[in-house]
Amino acid sequence: MALSDLGVVAGATSMLFNTGLIISGLLTLAFGSGLFKFMQEKALGEIGVFVFLLDALALISIGVFPENAKPMHYYASVAFFALFPISMVLITGGFLLMAKVKVGLFTLLAAIFTTAVWVVQFSIRPFYGVAIPETLSALAASTWSMILGFRMLKVASGSTSRQ
Repeated sequence: MALSDLGVVAGATSMLFNTGLIISGLLTLAFGSGLFKFMQEKALGEIGVFVFLLDALALISIGVFPENAKPMHYYASVAFFALFPISMVLITGGFLLMAKVKVGLFTLLAAIFTTAVWVVQFSIRPFYGVAIPETLSALAASTWSMILGFRMLKVASGSTSRQ
């Protein structure tokens, strides 16, 4: 089983699920544009944000191409779950170049966690299907985005410049 199974359920479920994915991806694109500015012209971080934006496009694609749209759904799904940790490693480098060590380590932790979830799933298969690893990966990505978003708002409002 996969979370994407919800995208092909008859009735309102599939419409709500797929629309939710598309809206989430669009919001992630908006967040990524702000993150690009937050990288303070550090090329490594900007490359990471570019990969993050590709990840957002992959998320949109999962909603546009539900599970029954093979093979496009498979490619979009794999891209989404692979691009996130890659973008996090690159963004970590950008944060470290900006001397934002705490946020850099937090970002690296998100990359390590999402990678570890899939390594465990594919090596010892503790869960039937991929719904649990997908949920854990999405939760890590969402948590990272929300915490970093609040930090970016604080910096933008001038209330703090400590990272």
